[in-house]
Amino acid sequence: MLYAGVDLGTSAVKLLLMDQDGKIQKIVSKEYPLYFPHPGWSEQKPEDWYEQTMAGLKELLADCDKSQLAGISFGGQMHGLVILDDQDQVIRPAILWNDGRTYEECDYLNNVIGKETLSKYTANISFTGFTAPKVLWVKNKEPENFARIAKIMLPKDYLAYKLSGVHCTDVSDASGMLMFDVKNRCWSKEMLEICGVREEQMAKIFESYEVVGTMKPEVAAELGVPETVKVIAGAGDNAAAAVGTGTVGDGMCNISLGTSGTIFISSDKFGVDKFNALHAFAHADGHYHLMGCMLSAASCNKWWMDEIIGTKDYAGEQKAITKLGENHVYFLPYLMGERSPHNNPNARGTFIGMTMDTTRADMTQAVLEGVAFALRDSLEVAKALGIRIERTKICGGGAKSPLWKKIIANVLNLKVDVIESEEGPGLGGAILAAVGCGEYASVKDAADKLVKIIDTVEPDPELASKYDERYAQFREIYPACKPLFDIITK
Repeated sequence: MLYAGVDLGTSAVKLLLMDQDGKIQKIVSKEYPLYFPHPGWSEQKPEDWYEQTMAGLKELLADCDKSQLAGISFGGQMHGLVILDDQDQVIRPAILWNDGRTYEECDYLNNVIGKETLSKYTANISFTGFTAPKVLWVKNKEPENFARIAKIMLPKDYLAYKLSGVHCTDVSDASGMLMFDVKNRCWSKEMLEICGVREEQMAKIFESYEVVGTMKPEVAAELGVPETVKVIAGAGDNAAAAVGTGTVGDGMCNISLGTSGTIFISSDKFGVDKFNALHAFAHADGHYHLMGCMLSAASCNKWWMDEIIGTKDYAGEQKAITKLGENHVYFLPYLMGERSPHNNPNARGTFIGMTMDTTRADMTQAVLEGVAFALRDSLEVAKALGIRIERTKICGGGAKSPLWKKIIANVLNLKVDVIESEEGPGLGGAILAAVGCGEYASVKDAADKLVKIIDTVEPDPELASKYDERYAQFREIYPACKPLFDIITK
């Protein structure tokens, strides 16, 4: 049998076809626009997602026996607000995870409702990217649109709805809405009341591996597949990536170097960081996880290469970097504000330490190291909770760089396991589809059988020690700059 995984990213949808043995048959990618109507805002049209997903599915399935497609599932960008009217039409463009417009609503939630209250209801506090403050923003700034809301959805769940006709979500993605009781895996009635919405306006909740329905006849006919194809709930991109990298089970770790960057630590038990610097979410395997999320990771390198120095030769630029642990230039990777652990939408990207002998390679190195240092900020929070991690998986576009993997291994002083496929969320979606269709007994069973480690990048003690010193300096820069960020973003 065949299983399709749909990774709904910020810049493109990536579709993956996997057979029952975990072999990837084909990968297709389709891009769509990203809109910035105002500084700090970030939007996309859900209709573009569906149009490109359908085009991608047709291309993905073109050369296979379509009758063998058994199931489809998803990994997708989290937190985005999709609102539908009573005719299931999109009311306004989706407000995305990296949108910073909701600072007033976040201030209200964190300081009027109170962080302790939010943590009690949802296991998390408010961040500008989360869905609840977006709902409040629409309520406050676009009351005519708020009045029309019949359904509140997340990005990947809009695709699941278009394919199956079911308004659904899964526990991992719902965890990032700040409207979900993570511990008890249900909607928080208190948070819905705070946001001014009713439970019937919310999607039905499923575990990530559960079947939500079958493909609508007209969609199946358009794709040329059986109407029996199962649609499985799927997961938020980071939980899906964790499944795709085998980060399932107690104490496992994965680092994702995508548009955003995450450090993901799976756990059998529910737990909350008392400062809420890390997110406490439900995992796609039926358990829980802690996650630190930075808003700009591989996108920092893309910005630096494409927009600033004007090249697409990423590997060529990295060849000039030879002196790791000795760079005196630092980069704060806060191009879209920052989430973990600072929770500051006003934070900005910053270079510091340049002198007349600073080279282009030094600046490029600083970008790569800045992302690694920021990931370590979240790792340090996990360490403070008594969590001991010795190794991590890695995925995402940035994981294709041998140099960046070496920097991360030494900055975080972790063994970095490279897996056979770095397809993360797309592969995770396909695995969840296989589990939902009964091909495997559980998510862990599937991950253990299908995910293979092919290499490990070991930290070098001498280099790791140098990076300890550099990190100690890095972590002093943000507190010094924070008052300036508040001034320059007014």
